[in-house]
Amino acid sequence: MSFVIVPSIDLRNGKVVRLRQGDYADQLNYAVDPIATAISFREAGAEWMHIVDLDGAKEGHPVQSALVGKIIAASGLKVQTGGGVRSTDDIRKLIDAGANRVVVGTKAIEDWPWFESLMQDAAFAHRVVLALDAKDGMVATRGWTETSTLRAVDVAKKVAAWPVGAILYTDVAKDGMMSGPNVEQTQKLAEAGPIPVIASGGVGNIDHIKGLLGRGIWGVIVGRSLYEGTLDLRQAITLAK
Repeated sequence: MSFVIVPSIDLRNGKVVRLRQGDYADQLNYAVDPIATAISFREAGAEWMHIVDLDGAKEGHPVQSALVGKIIAASGLKVQTGGGVRSTDDIRKLIDAGANRVVVGTKAIEDWPWFESLMQDAAFAHRVVLALDAKDGMVATRGWTETSTLRAVDVAKKVAAWPVGAILYTDVAKDGMMSGPNVEQTQKLAEAGPIPVIASGGVGNIDHIKGLLGRGIWGVIVGRSLYEGTLDLRQAITLAK
């Protein structure tokens, strides 16, 4: 099984940024063009890219879909994108904009019957990524401001037989900190069923990538470490292959 390195672009007001631990008051700004950045990912050998609409996540509906569509078209990469996706129409619009997969988190957890019906629609089979953001293994919602009573691994087991495109697991305490991902929890989710599991949050260097290999995990999102130069994307992709 190959391991996929998924470089990410987090957008806020059309700019490339990163939030530490999901905190909008703790934002890192990068003076890079999002379209040029996406093209550089492709040139480094990436096949997938992750785009987050942070304005959408805060507002509760996609805000930067037009820019996301431009980035997708310019990059030629397979793209999964999310941020504020709260309706079936939101998903359709992002797929129409060129997204291969759309990330759904808060809405799925808070309106489980809706998510279940979505997964019964053949049009969305393997096109939706279930985002499980967690604090101490418990699912967090609404931009990580609220913690539910659900264990992430239990949710993964519940959807194991559904046509979910992937499960995106983010440890909130790790995100944007570059101190290493939560390998143990991510592996538990990967072992919960056949759905591809993507690690997210905390990757700061090549050793963190090495620590995820050989554990049944599909891939990993990398963000801040690329922009701050502590991880070389081409080297990471070569290692993963």
